[in-house]
Amino acid sequence: MTSDPRILVVAPDDDLIGSLCQGLDALGWRTVTARSLAGAVQVLIDWPLETVIVDARMPGAVDGIAALRQTVSPRKLPVMAIGPEAVDWPVGVADIAMSGPPHAAQAALRLENLVRAAIAEEEVSLREATFAARGEPLPSTDEDPAPLRVLAAGKPDRHFLALSNALSDRGCEVVAAPTPYTAFDYLHERPFDAAVLWGAEDHAPALSIASGMKRNTRLYHIPAVLYLRGSGEINLSELYNRGFADVAAADTPEEETAERIVALARHHRRHVAIRKALESARGSGLTDPATGLFTPELFASHLARVAEGARLRRRPLSVVVLRVAETPAVHQARNGGWLDRALPQIGAMVSRLIRTEDTAARLSADVFALALPATRGPSGRVAADRIAAVIGCTAFDAGVDRSPFVVEFEVGVAEVGPGESPAAVLERASRDIRPSL
Repeated sequence: MTSDPRILVVAPDDDLIGSLCQGLDALGWRTVTARSLAGAVQVLIDWPLETVIVDARMPGAVDGIAALRQTVSPRKLPVMAIGPEAVDWPVGVADIAMSGPPHAAQAALRLENLVRAAIAEEEVSLREATFAARGEPLPSTDEDPAPLRVLAAGKPDRHFLALSNALSDRGCEVVAAPTPYTAFDYLHERPFDAAVLWGAEDHAPALSIASGMKRNTRLYHIPAVLYLRGSGEINLSELYNRGFADVAAADTPEEETAERIVALARHHRRHVAIRKALESARGSGLTDPATGLFTPELFASHLARVAEGARLRRRPLSVVVLRVAETPAVHQARNGGWLDRALPQIGAMVSRLIRTEDTAARLSADVFALALPATRGPSGRVAADRIAAVIGCTAFDAGVDRSPFVVEFEVGVAEVGPGESPAAVLERASRDIRPSL
């Protein structure tokens, strides 16, 4: 069965973006094309698409992008603009501006990050409203006003130095690291918004740094950019699968590469601010004191607001219920009070295993619930089973001279249907409960 389209492409013809569309379709990011901005508006009315790619050659493209975003308001609509004209547009017209089509794997990665950030930003506004309505506003979390910090790792080269100068001209604080060892020293000592790694003749040092960053939970989200001596030197799909956010050849103008790095750095800094805003709810007096999760009353209030937001934004919403399975090991641990001691840790694990935009609640001592915005029911079950599997690999203390016990979950999932109330979908998820896979 073919999936629904996810990307609206606005282009007068297929000359510039046609091959990119084919690559995105092959990766599962189905595209639908409009040949005019008026047609694009109608497509957005008919389809709840996630993101837009615009051919910058379209007449009136700048004003047209504003019209597209207004069409789907209050849903946020990430936009990628492609074409030589796009790189000269004012900041903020497009989320990503590139002079030429990127590799399909790169476009999919960047668009996925933008879509998830848009959903998280929508959740911030909803969560702020929920807490304000209950008399305990969340503390405002503004972006760090300091200059963007970029790590430039690699041996000095005229192209690499020119790129560093272009970044400095755009107000970035550039820190040079000539070796992987100094790069990791800097990464652990201070926060960075992006890292640009010089490919030079040997890609091994750059690949080593990127791999190390992706294995570190604190550095994982920092966008890494590989700057090559030329094009076609290495398999691009492999690089993007390794976690690079962008790859630029040395024949790309330094100014354009710098703008791409600055856009990535701004996006990362915004993501950090959003995450802080969402995580600040855990320290509120309205949450469960043992786990930091939402209480049943707070979750019910917020779920109603999230469900209404999903309806207005034409996004799916799934609800998950996780109940501790009454296995012999759990029964024995419950009688000894050891389960009660483990449940706060279990709740904390649930909070760490969900995405930034998800909401977790503790409905009772051993029953948890999740609200998963922009998530279909089958994807919600995959997420719930993954959480259950991770927690199921953890051993909890059962007392002296007793083997540690593990906790299994029974999982129920329901996607909110048209006109369905939050209470009804939560009840339906509870009725759906069955052992996790």
